[in-house]
Amino acid sequence: MGIISWIILGLLAGAIAKLLLPGRDPGGFIGTTLIGIAGAFLGGWISARWLDHPVSKHFYDGATWAAAIGGSLVLLIVYRILFGNSRD
Repeated sequence: MGIISWIILGLLAGAIAKLLLPGRDPGGFIGTTLIGIAGAFLGGWISARWLDHPVSKHFYDGATWAAAIGGSLVLLIVYRILFGNSRD
């Protein structure tokens, strides 16, 4: 997959992570979108590096999607912990 595919996957993974973890995000839509993109890269890197499951070259591979959504969820949780009260 190319960089554009990872960005699109990150956008979708960020939206799915937001659906799985509803609530008020400190960064709003743009922050959640950027977290989704970064989470896709993080999930893919963790999957390839430590889980010994290199990401597929196919956009529709379930393990690639799981890694991207998992990475997005992790970053969204960390972001909420660090900056959760900034918009109260």
